[in-house]
Amino acid sequence: MAKIVFITQVVDPSDPNLGATHAKISALARRVDDVVVLCDRGSAKSLPGNCRVRTFGAGRRPQRAYRFLTAIAAELGERPLAVVAHMIPLYVVAAAPLVRPRRVPLLLWYSHWRSHLVLRAAVAACTEVVTVDERSFPLRSPKVHGIGHGIDLDEFQCQPTSATPGGPLRVISVGRYTPPKKLEELIEGVRLARERGVDVRIDLHGTTGAPRLEAYKRELETLVTRSGYADFATVGGPIPRTEMPAAYAGADVVASNFFSPDKVVLEACSSCRPVLASQQTFDRLFAGIEPPLSFERGRPETFADRIEALAQLDDEARYAIGRKLRDRVRRHHSVDTWADAILTLVRS
Repeated sequence: MAKIVFITQVVDPSDPNLGATHAKISALARRVDDVVVLCDRGSAKSLPGNCRVRTFGAGRRPQRAYRFLTAIAAELGERPLAVVAHMIPLYVVAAAPLVRPRRVPLLLWYSHWRSHLVLRAAVAACTEVVTVDERSFPLRSPKVHGIGHGIDLDEFQCQPTSATPGGPLRVISVGRYTPPKKLEELIEGVRLARERGVDVRIDLHGTTGAPRLEAYKRELETLVTRSGYADFATVGGPIPRTEMPAAYAGADVVASNFFSPDKVVLEACSSCRPVLASQQTFDRLFAGIEPPLSFERGRPETFADRIEALAQLDDEARYAIGRKLRDRVRRHHSVDTWADAILTLVRS
């Protein structure tokens, strides 16, 4: 019986930050007999019937570690096809002494710009590293494989804009509030575009969850209120994942200014939305599209240039760009191509 052990933080399709993991688990479940999910919290009620969930969450770290290792050891009794750790390198480091001696492939899925000691240890301990693009992983290693982001195109379906006809061009940015996203540059770019006569607004939505992120959100709120930008910019709270398709439908353009290839970009593309992004790993996604969709991080005027160009198009022309982007997501970043790549790696 083909079994995969999948380790993640949360199994909850409505979670604003980690809800996308649900689709990845489901895609793997369509390809094997059994998927065992080890997570800090969650349940199997919304997963396919061949999925089991074992939680290791506890109030104290030693207890969590004990429950985690006990669960891993129990699932290795019947040799799995692979153990896949999602985004947390420490899971790999902790599991490796149990997994690797049994010659079970141990994979780390990781897409983030920051390198650290635990990540280096995880690369040394794992069999393979899978990420969006080789450039989306902060360390160079022959173990690293770019396999796309794993977007569920059934969840984010192509849809015409539902923005108000005749209203301003509506730009949205969604995701965690964190300083590396340089959201103030997006606000500044919109301000510059308005100075050029473009009727445009930007709405930010996201989560915080830590004091420094709360502080950054407050900085953005202060920027908007004290600079007189409230007429064209808002700093809002999180959008539940189940409401994200409607949020994309209500936007004309989705923007990202992050070091990492944010999955929001690809979800928006799947929804047939033009996306403006500064991340260089989206160069293949944007190749050949006019007007250009990439801008330069640190230069808000280039973001204003892209807004101005898209504002000159009508709804159908922007929708045509979105349809082309969706097709590229389907071919290179879908959850099915992602799961196929995982199975190809572990079976080779």
